[in-house]
Amino acid sequence: MGLARDGVYYRACNLCEAICGLKITVEGGRITDLRGDEHDPLSRGAICPKGTALIDLHADPKRLRVPHRRSGERFEPMDWDEAFDLVASRLRYVENRFGPDAIATYLGNPNVHTSGSMLTSNGFLRALRTRNRFSATSVDQLPHHVAALAMFGHPLLLPVPDLDRTDFFLVMGANPIVSQGSIMTAPGMRARLRAIRERGGRVVVIDPRRNETAEAAGEHLFVRPGSDALVLLAMLHVIFEGGGERLGRLGACYDRLETLRAAAARFSPERVQSRTGVDAQALRALARDFSSANRAVVYGRMGLSAQAFGGLCQWLLNALNAVTGNLDEPGGAMWPLPAFDLLLGAKAGDVHEGRWVSRVKGLPEFSGELPVATMLDEMETAGDGRVRGLVTVAGNPVLSTPRGNRLARALAELDFYVAIDPYVNETTRHAHVILPPAFGLETDHYDVIFHHFAVRNTARINRAVFEIDAEQRYDWQIFSELARRMRGKPLAAPDERLETGLRAGPRKTGIAQIAEHVHGIDYGPLESCMPQRLLTENGRIDLAPERFVADLARLERSLDEPLADFVLIGRRTLRTNNSWMNDVERLNRGPDPCIALFNDRDAAELGVEKDTAVELTTAAGTLVVRAEPTAAMMRGVISLPHGFARASLNDLTDGQTDSSTGNAALNGVPVSVTVLRQQPVLR
Repeated sequence: MGLARDGVYYRACNLCEAICGLKITVEGGRITDLRGDEHDPLSRGAICPKGTALIDLHADPKRLRVPHRRSGERFEPMDWDEAFDLVASRLRYVENRFGPDAIATYLGNPNVHTSGSMLTSNGFLRALRTRNRFSATSVDQLPHHVAALAMFGHPLLLPVPDLDRTDFFLVMGANPIVSQGSIMTAPGMRARLRAIRERGGRVVVIDPRRNETAEAAGEHLFVRPGSDALVLLAMLHVIFEGGGERLGRLGACYDRLETLRAAAARFSPERVQSRTGVDAQALRALARDFSSANRAVVYGRMGLSAQAFGGLCQWLLNALNAVTGNLDEPGGAMWPLPAFDLLLGAKAGDVHEGRWVSRVKGLPEFSGELPVATMLDEMETAGDGRVRGLVTVAGNPVLSTPRGNRLARALAELDFYVAIDPYVNETTRHAHVILPPAFGLETDHYDVIFHHFAVRNTARINRAVFEIDAEQRYDWQIFSELARRMRGKPLAAPDERLETGLRAGPRKTGIAQIAEHVHGIDYGPLESCMPQRLLTENGRIDLAPERFVADLARLERSLDEPLADFVLIGRRTLRTNNSWMNDVERLNRGPDPCIALFNDRDAAELGVEKDTAVELTTAAGTLVVRAEPTAAMMRGVISLPHGFARASLNDLTDGQTDSSTGNAALNGVPVSVTVLRQQPVLR
């Protein structure tokens, strides 16, 4: 393990989207104190338990630092050059024998938390020349990107709530106090929400669970999973019905307003009430209050995206912000202007979709990736083009993608699998070779993605605290060496691209200039930037994209479908975020988080008490977990955490997708319950 000089270091935590600033004290070559940096202009001293876990991750004896190859059930260390040669030769073998599409790639969540990977991994993936590219995007936020492309012209034109100036924050299918935001970089969320209420504003949460954010908000409405699009349409119905739309400054840029109005006219609060579970009068009052608020914004995340109607949800959410005059306005939904702008040089029509489809289910690609819900199909299904080789980068799809148990079995049958990951986990234990990158406090880092989604315009260069040992390699070095061996051409170092982007970007700065500000640079609150930043072909905003309008027929049919007795939803916990934190001891203290939460009245009818063992069964499989009754759950809904613990929600998700976007439908899965009278021992 490399050493650090004694002193005080300032950098941001890179374990979740909040990017909280840290003050790190090193004495005797080790960290003696780690706390929030109160001078960070974005986080203002906020920190969560994950930040302190950086100490454990750095010193974790289970973390790999040199390549390992699998020998039976064990992994043995090997030399870097030997490992690079072996991986390149085996990938070339699969490509030459079965074709480039016989190799699949999967990028996990931690990739966006390291600028080395963000700025170089695509060069390596292009060298593989495969169309079977997958990532965590399509079990998470793909509907956001599809809606942004359709409405604003680019998948990264994602508006975020201007939290620090809003008067009315409506939260749907999200728990930002636990996530610290998500596609909304907003550290210190509890304080930010408290500030809204202290200045006389309101925070309202619509969710099947009265979650931690709802408790802090004080206002909450239960909603049946998968019916959020109906709620949004009903709110639009009320606003249009009463002539309450306020188009504001951008009104002249809106196309197809009348199409949106006609669509909403079919979905009154009374018509959707039995499906959504939301009282019609309460929904009417909410719509009127939201539309009449001086500055308001609606925000929705995983609960809206990872469901059968995720694309409709993200379209309608943007539309609601637009027709109430809250798009690109202070206190509404706005776009950051980051120093390193991923949209620099982007042109209308740059991003494509549907250029090819998956072999088995015919699902279309989006921006070069196929939906990960079908990755297992490509491995299991025989025939020309079957996936026989795999590259995973910082991911654990056995836990984080649908049908995890079956995926684990399919991985064991691959001709060759290489994992670029510092850990042996539920997925990488099947790899033939593991190439571990240095990460965390050992790396220089700039948050390429999360400044794009931040609620304030800031920038921060994060210098490494610890030097790496001679035996270690950075992620960008791994990608470069593999690309050179595969195609004879190495990749540029990430700092070269970062410097070029910062120089050409809207702030006209550079690495050295930002690094002079050890706490980061504050460029101020979000600023209106539309229509100048639009990338649509006609320079206008489409309020009713045809792909979504056409999908309303599917939504309307759902009104007449019978309701399942119970459906399953996921749950985020504060101490987890990605597979790199699986085994960190300080994040695994306390009660087992893998508890199935039941509505207390449902539990009483089933004979379920606290810690009763229950068997949950879906079309994908069966899982035995302990139960806990609570008034915080809606009737007919059961909540189980998503992955990274003893039991995984994704052993029960069945590979269904939102047909308008291809995102996995992880929430609202029908589930049957069997109460186990003889309590099994749960591992």
